[in-house]
Amino acid sequence: MVRINRENRSAFYKVKCPNCENEQLVFQRASTTVDCVVCGSVLAEPSSGNARIHAEIIEELSE
Repeated sequence: MVRINRENRSAFYKVKCPNCENEQLVFQRASTTVDCVVCGSVLAEPSSGNARIHAEIIEELSE
């Protein structure tokens, strides 16, 4: 039987760019490359399953 209440399997991360220290939200399972909106450096790259995060994770945001 299918469980009606399923826990979240992924989350958003608040990350800090290593170059300009801009804070930005990144999805844990990002399927595209995520660039910093200020300086353009790569913050996350898609990988099998979870994204590879290249920035400092400040906070995990989940329900």
